[in-house]
Amino acid sequence: MSERPYVLLSCAMSIDGYIDDATGQRLLLSNMEDLDRIDAVRAECDAILVGASTVRLDNPRLMVRSQQRRDLRVAHGLPASPTKVTVTARGDLDPTARFFATGDTDKIVYCATDAVDKTRERLGSVATIVDGGESVNVEWALADLAARGVRRLMVEGGGTMHSQFLTAGLADELHLVVAPFFVGDCRAPRFVTDGEFPWRPGHRASVAEVRQIDDVVLTRYALSDRFGAA
Repeated sequence: MSERPYVLLSCAMSIDGYIDDATGQRLLLSNMEDLDRIDAVRAECDAILVGASTVRLDNPRLMVRSQQRRDLRVAHGLPASPTKVTVTARGDLDPTARFFATGDTDKIVYCATDAVDKTRERLGSVATIVDGGESVNVEWALADLAARGVRRLMVEGGGTMHSQFLTAGLADELHLVVAPFFVGDCRAPRFVTDGEFPWRPGHRASVAEVRQIDDVVLTRYALSDRFGAA
């Protein structure tokens, strides 16, 4: 396998495995203490990746929130927040979305070949557009990120992106937070989609840590022999 960054997946879900509901309004699954933990994890990464659907539906900023953590990154010669990365098949993203409009940091869009010209016309002034092939290959994208100096990548969703990294065996660590309620609506998105995952009844993932954080529970899974690498 080509050189790739250390890949850490981060997700919060309901007891019954949903990462949102079907109302159209963002569902808060975490709490303030856990959000601060996530902020600390972000501050230790070189890049944060989300899928295009997450950019459209959640409109995330994907920035380090703590001024102290931002200052510490800058003191170490890093941008205040990690590089932002997304993956799109069609390029139908809004250049005024907070993903692009906030933060003085690099933004990279991996795009399917058929949509590259349209995407460069729409987003070329706010992001670096990279031709990811006929169908963007996440393993190739990881090698490209490594060539750009990304050593530690945080993947924050959504379910399609988590599934692609997991089924391809390209994840080293998973942070899974469970909120203390049910969604109970099959129209809502789940943590992962259907697929063949390396971890199954005969090949279990290793639990590295279980921690209660106020009213949610964090489980950290070691998914490769690279687990814990800086």
